[in-house]
Amino acid sequence: MDKILIHGGHPLSGSIKVSGSKNSSLPILAATLLTREPCIVHRVPDLSDTHYMLQILIHLGAQVERASGTVTVAAENVQSVAPYDVVRKMRASVCVLGPLLGRCKEATVSMPGGCVIGDRPIDLHLKGFEALGAAVRVEGGNIKVFAPKLRGAVINLRGKFGPTVLGTDNVMMAAVLAEGTTVIEGAAQEPEVVDLANFLNKMGAKIEGAGTRRLIIEGVKELHGVEHDIIPDRIEAGTFLVAGAIAGKEVTVK
Repeated sequence: MDKILIHGGHPLSGSIKVSGSKNSSLPILAATLLTREPCIVHRVPDLSDTHYMLQILIHLGAQVERASGTVTVAAENVQSVAPYDVVRKMRASVCVLGPLLGRCKEATVSMPGGCVIGDRPIDLHLKGFEALGAAVRVEGGNIKVFAPKLRGAVINLRGKFGPTVLGTDNVMMAAVLAEGTTVIEGAAQEPEVVDLANFLNKMGAKIEGAGTRRLIIEGVKELHGVEHDIIPDRIEAGTFLVAGAIAGKEVTVK
């Protein structure tokens, strides 16, 4: 088992720049599948989960370039089946279901790592897709969703554990290309959901209410490429602030 050894007794000082949010970057990278045009995403953190997400995008047919914290994704041609070997490593890989369903009208994703229906709220994702008109099958460890046409609906995503962030992201990404208006009640309010909504709106989506419990999404026919900066990671920022408060002389978190 890997260990981290910390030799204490030294005060902290200086300044440090906070990385981009992992929980924002993963669904935003997945959302690049919604358009054929290139998307440029800045401040993508250098983490194993973002590496896995980029591998999934490549396996789905996207062209991916990475230079430092900037990622360019061109998903001109994509397939609808995500690779098991990569998906199983990361729970958030399920968030490619929404954009694939929205664009391709079908998607197949293996049950992601750490997720079991009934344990984590994957059932709420599927409930949202069904409300939009998709058929859902869970068989052989795979989640399959398909719909000749997606139509707007009123969807309540609040489960027994509260609102679902990934579920809100997933249904929102599918709904932006659905016909008509979708209303998501019980939506997650986290800043990462707001960041995704802002990214989608830059692409040409029509989403109102991000950051509240009620999202209103007016479907559009297509989305276009954009350039976007990921918001800072609030968990990382909080960690540095606490460390600075406890053991710091003068610590600046940027």
